Amino acid sequence: MSTIELTKENFDEVVSENDFVLIDFWASWCGPCRQFGPVYEAASERHQDLVFAKVDTEAQQELAAAFEIRSIPTLMIVRDKVAIFAQPGALPEAALEDVIGQARNLDMDEVRKSVAEQQQAGGQ
Repeated sequence: MSTIELTKENFDEVVSENDFVLIDFWASWCGPCRQFGPVYEAASERHQDLVFAKVDTEAQQELAAAFEIRSIPTLMIVRDKVAIFAQPGALPEAALEDVIGQARNLDMDEVRKSVAEQQQAGGQ
């Protein structure tokens, strides 16, 4: 599976219908984005069970703003509708593989419990 383009129109659908989504926030004028692109595409070929998506921050400014993207490229990983990773910068292949492995190994029950605790603490 190659990467899919995310827009404000299809974002919610893609994230809610897939358990594991990697999102590359990028722009065509960005040199590091162009360097990271082939690394990201190659990873999408190796991990065909995951959804690899791209957000063109120029065309999708509202989406980039909603996620407070300040630097590109930014890689975000969403599992079970929870953003579990977000980091700016072009990752080398080994680092991207490491991040994917760590994200796969996360105990999502623990993540949800932690999120619920943070939300409770923030509401008091």
